[in-house]
Amino acid sequence: MVRNMNLHSISIKGILLFLICLFIGDNVSYAIVLNTKKLKIANDGNSLCTLQLQRAIDKVCNNGGGRLDVTPGKYLTGSIMLKSGVELHLMNGAVILGSTNPKDYYSINAKPTADRRNDNSNIALVMADNAKNISITGNGTIDGQGLMLALNIDSLHHKGVVIDAHYNTRRMRPSEQVRPKLFYFYQSNNVTVSDLHLTNSACWGLSFDLCVNVTLKNLDISNRVYWNNDGIDIDDCQHVKIQDCDINSADDAICLKSYHEDSSCENIDIQRCNLKSSASGVKFGTASWGGFRNIHVADIKVLDTFRSAIALESVDGGTVDSVCVERINAVNTGNAIFLRLGQRAGNKKGCMKNIILRDITCTVPFERPDENYDLRGPEVDFFHNPFPSSICGIPGNKIQNVLLENINIVYPGRATKGMAYVPLWRANKIDEQIKSYPEFSMFGELPSWGFYIRHVSGITLNNVKLSLADRDYRPAFVLEDAEKVVMKAVSLPNDNDRQIYFVDK
Repeated sequence: MVRNMNLHSISIKGILLFLICLFIGDNVSYAIVLNTKKLKIANDGNSLCTLQLQRAIDKVCNNGGGRLDVTPGKYLTGSIMLKSGVELHLMNGAVILGSTNPKDYYSINAKPTADRRNDNSNIALVMADNAKNISITGNGTIDGQGLMLALNIDSLHHKGVVIDAHYNTRRMRPSEQVRPKLFYFYQSNNVTVSDLHLTNSACWGLSFDLCVNVTLKNLDISNRVYWNNDGIDIDDCQHVKIQDCDINSADDAICLKSYHEDSSCENIDIQRCNLKSSASGVKFGTASWGGFRNIHVADIKVLDTFRSAIALESVDGGTVDSVCVERINAVNTGNAIFLRLGQRAGNKKGCMKNIILRDITCTVPFERPDENYDLRGPEVDFFHNPFPSSICGIPGNKIQNVLLENINIVYPGRATKGMAYVPLWRANKIDEQIKSYPEFSMFGELPSWGFYIRHVSGITLNNVKLSLADRDYRPAFVLEDAEKVVMKAVSLPNDNDRQIYFVDK
């Protein structure tokens, strides 16, 4: 009896193995494969084909799943909804063009978030809502035509036709709430996006909200025709891989957010990406209600980026725990490292602990790194010398257990007291900015050129080299309310008698 059961088990295992190989092999067997050419879907770039595309997607889904091949041509469309079991495959030469008419888009009814700022649009060109086993593949292009779309939205607001209740009067542009993203995938499972050219959103690029098992690989993303043009946004998702992507964005290149107090970003792996941004390279925490756990970022190149190469933040009560960032090469980047634990919103204190930053090189220029961009990040409204990297908690809530290892940062120097000056005897008077938006420039002029460290418990610096392209009158390190500080093999210039300064309480 036992022998028969084992044989039966082996037989079942063999069948299962065969089925797995069948479905993951190069030649995937689909229940149905449709073709836009055979379906005679308009591809002249002028005829709106939203209904045709959606009917084709629905047919694939309703027939047990399969693939819709988008053949070469230009397909003008408004919002389309990807359904469970559907692969949307864009052949080489196929271009999906986003309509420039705002009426051609609709939103997903997402659940309310803890964050009331309303900066997360539920409108997009390509969407998924509670879908499973979906993918977008191929060598084709998805072009949101976002500039013209955003300008049309702006015109409708000013004409009084469609009023944007959250219109940004200071910056004279429609809010994120009314501008469609390129992608918005909501509460979906087993999502793959690969090998595509993705460009020109009116808002964020690729946005994934409360999704599980997401793979983004070999993507060429250019998103810099309008404001808030992020590259990739991961919101409260679990088990996400971002690999081998080239991203050029007007706002953050890769941004993790947490809008829900009962959820978080967990088990995120970001590897081998090239990033350009008028904001930050890899950033998380501007929305930080739930938190971020088990995050791995490795082998990233950051170039010509206005703000931080790496920015880790918790300012809304979320927990940041177990983050490893390694092998980062940042060139011509405004700030190397920014870690911030604040309390901008939320009823509880946040937490940031167990952070590893290692094998990081960065060159910080004296000039704006994004000077040659058409869209440049907003400059601060005060005079300042070059900013140092910052690691800052708040009184009574310290960042805990940080390792900085094998760090090499070249700063520009050229600081002058005539531009701005915070003497060391006033270093303990720097505003805490507890409830402010997190940004490396948030504290104003700082009294150090290399690192500003405040409200930290347990920080180890091992093999850290900080150098200057020109002289700087400030010390390399200023530390305040910092305990359990260990410095090993820290290399600093010798032209300043006091490069490490501890602020008296």
